[in-house]
Amino acid sequence: KIERGDIIQRAQTEWHFIVLSSKLNEAYQTELAELKEKVEQLKTYDSETWESLKNFWSKVQGQVRERNLFREHANSLRDNTNALFDRLKSLRTALDSEFQNLSKTHLEDFMKTLDEIETRVTKGLNLQSVFDELKSLQRQFRDTKLTREHRSKVWERIDKTFKDVKERRFGPNANNDGSPSVRLKRRFDGLLAAIEKMNRSIIRDKSDLEFQNKKVASSDGQLEAQIRQAKIKMIEERVSSKEEKLSEMMKTRQELEKRMKDLEKKEAEEVEKEKVRAAQKAAKEKIKEQMKQAEAQRENDSEKLEKAAEAIVTPEAPKVTPPKTEVPKNTPPDESIMDALANTMGETLEDVVDTAKAVAIVMGDKISDAIKDFSKDDDEDKAAEASKEEE
Repeated sequence: KIERGDIIQRAQTEWHFIVLSSKLNEAYQTELAELKEKVEQLKTYDSETWESLKNFWSKVQGQVRERNLFREHANSLRDNTNALFDRLKSLRTALDSEFQNLSKTHLEDFMKTLDEIETRVTKGLNLQSVFDELKSLQRQFRDTKLTREHRSKVWERIDKTFKDVKERRFGPNANNDGSPSVRLKRRFDGLLAAIEKMNRSIIRDKSDLEFQNKKVASSDGQLEAQIRQAKIKMIEERVSSKEEKLSEMMKTRQELEKRMKDLEKKEAEEVEKEKVRAAQKAAKEKIKEQMKQAEAQRENDSEKLEKAAEAIVTPEAPKVTPPKTEVPKNTPPDESIMDALANTMGETLEDVVDTAKAVAIVMGDKISDAIKDFSKDDDEDKAAEASKEEE
């Protein structure tokens, strides 16, 4: 019979915790061994392995804070993990150097293309084609691997060229930050960045969830199994919430893409309307100029008509009775036919021509009748003289 049963009970409880903690340490050591084998097989830097190692060390730190691992176990895991981190850092340094050279090459290609585009913009050659080419270049820029510095330089050039093209196409107010197209584009770019971050976060959580599901079956002891089940549940809830948010973001993206297409269509229609208005304005100016020329031609024809009428009505011509025309009552007797004609002349050139023709015809008929009458009187006088001589 024991004297202190509480001591025996506490020792049993502590021994159970020690066993579970040791099993947890063994599980982490096994996982770390797998990561070490994977890292040693790498010839180039792998971001997924880096993320896996970060997630592993995060889990270890959580267990250390909760005091589920003994100090010596935690120190051993930390030293081995740091060694793997150093190996990956060395691989990343080599990759960064290679990536820097590749980014520099891409930067030169982009700058060369943008120089050619800016030359065409300066000359004003087919701005619509240049605008489409810039959009294609922008999509290519998003998929090209560049350093942060090089990416910033290329984006500044692309943005500047876009603004130059818009200013030449739509006027100086096209690049106003308050315009709907600029605000919509800024919102769309921000949404794309948020979607990309959310996708990366979901991928990391699913990787962690897959690892926990693999390890839960091999858990030794109730404590470790309960810990892993709790972590799995938390990760599942987190992934579900993020996927729901991502679904909403994708719907918003589709709406923004549709609005951007509609806005681009509207801008294209505005350009066409502006072209039509410019053509109409040019046509009006041309018609106005033709009217001025026609008016000058009418004045010239009027002068020629007056001269022709004066040539028809000369002082030597016999006086004949002109046709009845609406002549003012106070017209002097010696007023010329051309003066009367001028008083009856209409406001248009057609009326003047018709009146002149009528006067000419009437005058011609009257003159012919006068000549016939004169000849008839002359014959009668000669016949009378002859009869007198005979008497």
